[in-house]
Amino acid sequence: MKLTNLCAGSILALASFGAYAEESHITEALKHAEAAVSAADGKTIAEHAEVAKTHAKVADEHLDAGIKSLNDAIDHGKMKHTDLAKKSAEEAVTHLKAAQ
Repeated sequence: MKLTNLCAGSILALASFGAYAEESHITEALKHAEAAVSAADGKTIAEHAEVAKTHAKVADEHLDAGIKSLNDAIDHGKMKHTDLAKKSAEEAVTHLKAAQ
């Protein structure tokens, strides 16, 4: 059981480093939406809006996954399944960081 937790923790740590390695999806979505506002032609507006939409969708998917993990952490915590609750909370942190 401890080896499984160690492996899971290592994977989550690596995933969270990946989330920090690039700018956040929300930041990228906003940056491209603002670029669309500043663009002078329809084609450029559409291109920036498409990129913004892609980043916003990824952020939304991570938020949904983060909420699911938080619900799992709550459920496991109420059942006194400490290890599972902690794992779910760690997964929530990873998803919420990725959504930023």
